[in-house]
Amino acid sequence: MNKWKVASSLGTGFISLSLVSATALTSAYAAGSSSGQVDLFSWWTGKASSKALQTVINIYEAQHKGQKVVNDAVAGGAGSNAKAVLASRMEAGNPPSTFQVHVGNGSLLSWIQAGDMTPLNFLYKSQGWYKAFPKSLLNLMTVKGNIYAVPIDMQRANVLWYNTAIFKKYKLSPPSTFAAFFKDAAILKSHGITPLALANHGNWETTLLWSDVLLGTVGRVEYNKLMDGKASWTSKGVVEASKNYLKMMTYVNSDYEALHWAQADGLVADGKAAMNVMGDWAQGYFTTTAGLKPLKQFGWAATPGTKGVFAAVSDAFGLPSKLSGKAKTNAINFLKVVGSAKAQTEFNPLKGTFSPRLDANPQSYDAYGKDAMKSYKKDPLVLVPGQGGLNPGFTTALENAMSVFTSNKNVNQFLSTLASAAKTNPLP
Repeated sequence: MNKWKVASSLGTGFISLSLVSATALTSAYAAGSSSGQVDLFSWWTGKASSKALQTVINIYEAQHKGQKVVNDAVAGGAGSNAKAVLASRMEAGNPPSTFQVHVGNGSLLSWIQAGDMTPLNFLYKSQGWYKAFPKSLLNLMTVKGNIYAVPIDMQRANVLWYNTAIFKKYKLSPPSTFAAFFKDAAILKSHGITPLALANHGNWETTLLWSDVLLGTVGRVEYNKLMDGKASWTSKGVVEASKNYLKMMTYVNSDYEALHWAQADGLVADGKAAMNVMGDWAQGYFTTTAGLKPLKQFGWAATPGTKGVFAAVSDAFGLPSKLSGKAKTNAINFLKVVGSAKAQTEFNPLKGTFSPRLDANPQSYDAYGKDAMKSYKKDPLVLVPGQGGLNPGFTTALENAMSVFTSNKNVNQFLSTLASAAKTNPLP
């Protein structure tokens, strides 16, 4: 990350504030950052994530008697609504005590470039975190030797989830190649079962699906070149990946535009669909919300072509630079809890994610968590567009282009748009 180029302006990646309800804006502004509270800002409003976040709040409030954590979560669009509210608050000089951000080349870098984040090297030194987290992860939060965020979770984005009962009934195995996926999908469709559950209410879900298909089609080396701006977005590999994506779209539920991501998980959980491509947060839905047992009622595998690669998505919290006095002290104390082994051990199993700390105990997690941790520690990490992986300007252009592409199916137009976006918003 210290090699990143200044690639985007602060506001480039955010949706228009007109899309955010007045209620959300009022709620976000109401709490403030008084000396007696911590104003915590995130987009975690789902059942699993809210329950998980409350454990962190409980730990902080138990350690700091008389302190109150105000949970200012804003729902919608994988954080797009929250990012719009946050941008308004930051520009108005009313920052929260701390806020959720994805690590990587995306929004975190934009806040750093705007001078809105305080370096946290002192905290990493005092808490021993330089040894607690892997260098590969720390690099994603570091600019010019300064580290700017505290990671709370690690998530794998390239996961194909499946209903074990359906797969057993039709004697199917999790597809590791696109050829196998399309073969399984044809069998499932012939029996009246939706092969692939999809949601796209927030417009990021199809982008995530396409990103996984891209990784599985072109391979890790070429994929990283694309992320680093060293390969062409109109290459044969990207063309093939986009065609694979369009073919996969012929096997999804017809109402995908109206569904939120958890509703697609629900189709798999209820046996109305066989598979779903989603990040680790789907695990939280299957276990916490739907009450399913891993390996017995749902299973998982790497998305086609991506075995041996970990598509990393990590949520972190930072320290706004405009904080001072007691408000700043409270925020720092909350960040100490966020990065602690205790908080991460309680938070992650409920959310369906796992702790990125090197000392995290695999026995604290179920079968899926253990599997994800194993991959994280041995497989190379890649970043994910739309999940903090690329600068906000390119990400916004990609998501807008995905919406058009999914509708008109014009591969050449889609890739030409991406190539133009990469020039306008240079990738590292």
